[in-house]
Amino acid sequence: MNKLKEIKVIDKKYETELKEKNSRFIGFAFPVENEEEVLSRLKDLKKKYYDATHHCFAYKTLNSQKYSDAGEPAGTAGIRIYNAIEHFNLTNTLVVVVRYFGGTKLGVGGLGKAYYEAAFSVLEKAGKVDKKLYQKIFIKVDFQYVQKIYQAFNESGNKIINTNYSDKVELECLITFDDLQQIISILKEATNGRVKLTLAEMLYF
Repeated sequence: MNKLKEIKVIDKKYETELKEKNSRFIGFAFPVENEEEVLSRLKDLKKKYYDATHHCFAYKTLNSQKYSDAGEPAGTAGIRIYNAIEHFNLTNTLVVVVRYFGGTKLGVGGLGKAYYEAAFSVLEKAGKVDKKLYQKIFIKVDFQYVQKIYQAFNESGNKIINTNYSDKVELECLITFDDLQQIISILKEATNGRVKLTLAEMLYF
């Protein structure tokens, strides 16, 4: 398994603004899960701040990462924003810094510092959440075993997120990757093997 067992993400959109020698640096941080979400956020910001001088960004998801200087001198913006994301050890995060040029050049060093500080500031403000990697699993059993299954999940700290009652009881559950094999063994033992287990996707929760 090559997925991280735990990731840190931000909980919602955040915005901050810094000024440096009359230039405005407006930092935005978004939780994102894929490139499509990144492109959508960028499109919206470019439309809203159409008159800005630059729209520089960086993002890191589970599957990809990218940064852009968006017309600023190479190495002064995108990588600095990305470094701020790395500083907070974040994943599934997009940071965009919108700049309005104030008429005074900052120089390469000053520009890089301003972009990093804008990104750092918005990420420092952001609420952060640790998410664990879970295996979603569907369990189907007779009514008589339901209490034992609930007990197994309560004792292990794993999650039952949905229960449906028909001729049998169907439970939709989340089990951490580390606990998966142990929980499966417990369920089979508790039900004398009379349990149907169906593994679904893995997700962060």
